Amino acid sequence: MSTLQNTTSSSIIFLLTGVPGLEAFHTWISIPFCFLYITALSGNSLILFAIVTQPSLHEPMYYFLSMLSTTDLGLSISTLVTMLGIFWFDAREISFNACLSQMFFIQLFTVMESSVLLAMAFDRFVAISSPLRYASILTDLKIVQIGVAIITRGTLIQTPLVLLLKRLSFCRSHVLHHSYCFHPDMMKLSCTDTRINSAVGLTALITTAGVDSIFIIFSYFLIIKTVLSIASPEERKKAFSTCVSHIGAVAIFYIPLVSLSFVHRFGKQAPPYVHTLIANAYLLIPPVLNPIIYSVKTKQIRRAVLKVLQPSAAKE
Repeated sequence: MSTLQNTTSSSIIFLLTGVPGLEAFHTWISIPFCFLYITALSGNSLILFAIVTQPSLHEPMYYFLSMLSTTDLGLSISTLVTMLGIFWFDAREISFNACLSQMFFIQLFTVMESSVLLAMAFDRFVAISSPLRYASILTDLKIVQIGVAIITRGTLIQTPLVLLLKRLSFCRSHVLHHSYCFHPDMMKLSCTDTRINSAVGLTALITTAGVDSIFIIFSYFLIIKTVLSIASPEERKKAFSTCVSHIGAVAIFYIPLVSLSFVHRFGKQAPPYVHTLIANAYLLIPPVLNPIIYSVKTKQIRRAVLKVLQPSAAKE
């Protein structure tokens, strides 16, 4: 029993996995991944910089967008080193504590992104249903409080997962199935009872993404009800257009997240590359596409980005 307990010490080394069966092509596979990381980091940094430096964007909607860009940057940075390390240098080894830290931050930023998307849905509801009271409801102090609540919520939910993993023994294979540390993946390698870990992990997923998605849907039910009560077709179209970017952000976040959770729990017979594809999409698609969606669909963001990149172009 003492031997099993020793396997939970910091001396444990996990082995990360790139793309199963395509190890010989990792260098070539790294090219699109590099492009995606560059796009995610530069796009979100640019939007964040534009919101901070442009006074015209100092409004609740764009404060929430800056939170979304911050969480996307966090997700990208959390996996950048291990993923590219595997593709470039075949650096698959990662210590137990480093793996726990990476898992914590990946899932922390995931919970934070879900919370931010819910806050943005509330923002759209207030803007459409009570436009005259919008500024008085979503004050700067209220937005700061929401931001603190989002960070606190994520930390409180993810900390038990880390503590429960530390109590496990790992006497089987130490080979993980992704290029980063993921809670269900680490849990499966344990040779001790993981029913508590599984229950807590599922509870965390339901109380975050599950609850948030229900409230987002409810928010849009109220938004649609409010918009349909507007007499003018032009005003209806304008009201709906302010929600398009947020709906896109919700879709590209929740679809890969739900797909990955289902594959881990019910897709044991699926080919390894399916797990790899969905796992990478879960982390890379939202950070890559969110800046593009908001830049294309939101005129104010597009103008602000142009002003940052080309001051002369913004005047045209």
